[in-house]
Amino acid sequence: MKSSNKIANFFGDVGSEIKKITWPTRQEAIKYTITVVVISLVTAFILGLFDFVFKTYVLDKFILK
Repeated sequence: MKSSNKIANFFGDVGSEIKKITWPTRQEAIKYTITVVVISLVTAFILGLFDFVFKTYVLDKFILK
């Protein structure tokens, strides 16, 4: 009996906390999505550039001769 009461209290608390959430507007969600995509692309470009430089100038010149 006590465990079912604890479970009911838990889900009641969850519902109460969900009501406190402030969701982003559509414009904010679009802006945040674009920001994440741009940062991901820039990071991918930088890592790809490092990989290219490492392969071209370090592996080929010094290790793989």
